Amino acid sequence: MIQATSCGGIVICRGKILVLYKNVRNRYDGWVLPKGTVETGETHEQTALREVYEEGSVRAQLVQYVGESQYSFRAPAGIVSKTVYWYLMTAKNCSSRPQKEEFFTDSGYYKYNEAWHLLKYSNERQILTRAYSLYLSLSRQGKIGRGSDADPGQNTAS
Repeated sequence: MIQATSCGGIVICRGKILVLYKNVRNRYDGWVLPKGTVETGETHEQTALREVYEEGSVRAQLVQYVGESQYSFRAPAGIVSKTVYWYLMTAKNCSSRPQKEEFFTDSGYYKYNEAWHLLKYSNERQILTRAYSLYLSLSRQGKIGRGSDADPGQNTAS
């Protein structure tokens, strides 16, 4: 079995969640959260920020680690067991542009219930639920702004 590690972000802007639509030559299609493979020398946080920027053209800020999800799939080289490390993030700007080179054809920010129903995979719905609950809790505590969601003390993607 091949082990793989990815990192991704649950990006929230003004209470709405970033989701991306992927269509790979009509063999795969569905709404997903931004995530991707860790590159040599990267931390998980750096990977998550980079993938959010590459896949959705969103400059996000890390808020907090949310958790991990695991799943397996069949690839030409064999069975891949993947672990994805997820981070709650905020964005100052609620615009996005899907990365066409990776077969993303649409992207946007959606209310929690809309995003939850759009997501193709149950493990992404579960992590979204956990991240959004954390977001609401931090918002109530005044630790995250609900307006621009900008907190100058947080890390940003470069």
